[in-house]
Amino acid sequence: MGRPYFCYNHSTMDFLDKLNPAQKSAVTAGDGPVLVLAGPGSGKTRVLTQRIAYLIGYEGVRPYQMLAVTFTNKAAREMEHRVQQLLGEEMTRGLLLGTFHSTCARILRRESERLPVSGDFVIFDADDQLSVVKSALKELNLSDKLYRPVAVHAAISRAKNELIGPADFPITTYRDEAVKRIYKRYQELLQASNGVDFDDLLLMTTNLLADNPDVREKYAQRFRHVLVDEFQDTNIAQYNLIKHLSSAHHNVFCVGDPDQSVYRWRGADYRNVLRFEEDHPGCQTILLEQNYRSRQTILDAAMAVIDRNPRRKRKQLFSDLGKGEKIVFYEANDDYSEASFVIDTIAQLVASRQFEPGDCAVMYRTNAMSRLLEETFLQARLPYRLVGAQRFYGRREVKDIIAFLRLVQNKDDDISLGRIINVPPRGIGEKTVLALRLAAQTAQMTSGDILLDLARGSDSPFFAQFAGRAALPLADFGGLLSAWHSFAATATISELFDRIAQDIHYKDHLDDGTEEGKEHWENVVELHRLADEYETRPLTEFLENVALISDQDTISEGNVPTLLTLHAAKGLEFGVVFIVGLDDGILPHSRSFDEPEEMEEERRLFYVGITRAKERLYLLRAMRRGGRGYAEETIESRFLGDVPAELVSGQGRAGKRNSGFGSASSKSTWTLPSPSRPAQIIEQKFRAGIRVSHPSWGEGIVLDSRAQDGDEIVDVVFNSVGIKRLAASLAHLSVLK
Repeated sequence: MGRPYFCYNHSTMDFLDKLNPAQKSAVTAGDGPVLVLAGPGSGKTRVLTQRIAYLIGYEGVRPYQMLAVTFTNKAAREMEHRVQQLLGEEMTRGLLLGTFHSTCARILRRESERLPVSGDFVIFDADDQLSVVKSALKELNLSDKLYRPVAVHAAISRAKNELIGPADFPITTYRDEAVKRIYKRYQELLQASNGVDFDDLLLMTTNLLADNPDVREKYAQRFRHVLVDEFQDTNIAQYNLIKHLSSAHHNVFCVGDPDQSVYRWRGADYRNVLRFEEDHPGCQTILLEQNYRSRQTILDAAMAVIDRNPRRKRKQLFSDLGKGEKIVFYEANDDYSEASFVIDTIAQLVASRQFEPGDCAVMYRTNAMSRLLEETFLQARLPYRLVGAQRFYGRREVKDIIAFLRLVQNKDDDISLGRIINVPPRGIGEKTVLALRLAAQTAQMTSGDILLDLARGSDSPFFAQFAGRAALPLADFGGLLSAWHSFAATATISELFDRIAQDIHYKDHLDDGTEEGKEHWENVVELHRLADEYETRPLTEFLENVALISDQDTISEGNVPTLLTLHAAKGLEFGVVFIVGLDDGILPHSRSFDEPEEMEEERRLFYVGITRAKERLYLLRAMRRGGRGYAEETIESRFLGDVPAELVSGQGRAGKRNSGFGSASSKSTWTLPSPSRPAQIIEQKFRAGIRVSHPSWGEGIVLDSRAQDGDEIVDVVFNSVGIKRLAASLAHLSVLK
């Protein structure tokens, strides 16, 4: 051990003694390449920050001789804060700690004389980048319908992350040839504006170091130690960047967990962990296997799931927190019952004071699955927080379809008309819309009336009031609107929904081949499922209910349950976790069925969800999905079969216990009650209108009471906290005389 660079104060002097043996081995590892494979909840951030403190405080490494990189500004701030707590701000001065992109930007500005841009280059954001792609398409006279700007930009981004420039862009199809030309022009336009995009920061820095040995040597000599957080999420460009920066001293310290690599669609390559070991033979590999978050039952289930993935170094996760409760499996009759089970269970856990609302999280594979959960929370008048996405009814594509339906229902709805008159783009710009509204005002009519009349083409007296380039698209849209009005007179909502989507080619507009595009279309499909439930009901009722459900005023912050996707859950933890939608086609997603690597990532995603739970884990699926209209039968997720039966207590759709999942090939073991056995009769003690008292919330009035799942569910409005839904067996309610 070297001479300490400074003297620790009393509070930080013994930090090494508080580490477990594996953590201490990582923090105090000697020089050379070190790979720390950190299981979930094993204290990887603690290890990384204390490694920095150890190198400065015990090994005499100067702060400016170290580089620490991570992926998000939040993670970088957290690391910086922890290091400063250990060392003090003065002793960390000069430490380069930040995201990959901020680190690259700093290097590029210093070395700008070797770049095609000057040192004051601007960094184009996502919207700017799409605008440049559109400009390139226009200049090359390529259709933005055939070459969707979002999809083209995604292809360019993937290429840059793999260190492929325009000249080397691979061509296997005619489309590839076009994208190569767009890529080339895109780069020219960026550089003409003295600009770079986010991917350029990585690509240009990596190429700068690769092509200029003197520059590479300067930075590699400066950084005696390079430390990397979330190493499993690095792409090819980032991997090579790290390799160049650590090429002089070879003191590279990487912390990550390939079992939590779930961003393949964003360029992350978990195989970089394997490459690291191949490129650094004899490197120190340290496993962090002690979990400080979860009960052992949860960890055992997680290991059983992830151990099915090949080509991985196995970790034996263990916890000193005890075995804990068994995992609860619930197989609902349909997706509505699945959502109701979640909300009712949370209400019971909170009413029994086992957990706070904020301890609970509901996780799902795709954003579209939040719709039913959001509605069920709102109908129960329970607040919630949505993380990682807009509310379902706030998503652009959902609002677009609702606007089309509203306009068919009411041709005078100028707000809806303004929203979708040029969706998808049909050549109706702001000036044309202004001219339409002016014509309507002059004629003392609505814009919808003018459009319907313009459907007659040149026979309309209004046709001549618009320039030829404006009149034709207006007349075409008026024709669509007129046809929809006629069709709606006899069609169901689902049929009208289909007709509108087909006429405007909305799927082609949304699904551009990117993950984001597919998810946008999934949201439309989910809205269609809701429309199916209104098969015999009027459009006005559908639109009214949607408007009421989407009221944002009921959404709260604070101590409330969290709804989020499994991707958004990474890095978080909750006392109680519900994972819904455990059906084949949802998790694992249907897009992974023919791709082994995609299937492996789906399994890692399930593993991430399981390991977010600290105390309780609920796994749910629905036998049928699609709402109360046309519902499709589902198949149990193949991942459920990997969870050992002895770890699970389950419930089938009738609420009957079962013993678990069994082998991977087994079917669920729920059974219906025998027809000869009468259903259990619940004696209801409460009725609407009676006054009750609760130990915590005081007096209230019962709004409703019903028998459900062997209990009495009571809705009560309390003076102190508003409306609560309670299970009578757990709530300790007393009737007031």
